[in-house]
Amino acid sequence: MARSGGAWRLLPHEFPPWQTVYHYFRQWRLDGTWERLHSALRTAVRLRAGREPQPSAGIVDSQSVKTTGVGGVRGDDGGKKISGRKRHLLVETQGLVLRARVHSAALQDRAAVPLLLDGAAEQFPRLTHLWADQGYTGTGKAWIEEQLGWSVDIVQHPPKPRAVWAPIGAVIDWDRLRPKGFRGVLPRRWVVERTIGWLGQSRRLSKDYERLCATSESLIYIVMSRIMARRLAR
Repeated sequence: MARSGGAWRLLPHEFPPWQTVYHYFRQWRLDGTWERLHSALRTAVRLRAGREPQPSAGIVDSQSVKTTGVGGVRGDDGGKKISGRKRHLLVETQGLVLRARVHSAALQDRAAVPLLLDGAAEQFPRLTHLWADQGYTGTGKAWIEEQLGWSVDIVQHPPKPRAVWAPIGAVIDWDRLRPKGFRGVLPRRWVVERTIGWLGQSRRLSKDYERLCATSESLIYIVMSRIMARRLAR
């Protein structure tokens, strides 16, 4: 035991097992150990695949998830009709996470771009191109191009047929023209959607159970570190 502030406190090695885990989880979150461990594993996986250590292109997207009653930052995503938080991800072309930020679901994707990508050009000097969805058009795309100097390709869904020209009295086969079911994967965007699916397989990330957004970000890095460690162990 050690005396601190007039009171006796347990040292880390004297904690019960669950408190010891929490102590080191919090300490590693504060000093960036989880993110550094994740970055080292990502570099090893890229080298195993015959790629450069640093990526040259990436994909950005977000996922809105519900929160629980623990409190903390939250908001309403009107488009998804979800009250909770957003997990904002920047991934490389294999789907490995480069950056993760968690924030209120009320913050639109284009408005959260600086929160996710500020300083990314210095962290990833080879990265020069991004793919994104329509939520990043306007101010989001402009910020990336002006502040980071990267090119941005907005990947859109194929247009739906709204009308057809035909002679008067012609019989139109509307069933043949109407899109049916799955319209196919979207180029490059499916990569980040798959990464979001990987995260959803972790029970702790099925919802956002954390009070702090920083804790949720660390859990994303931990889950991806587990996935990459299993790849390297094969």
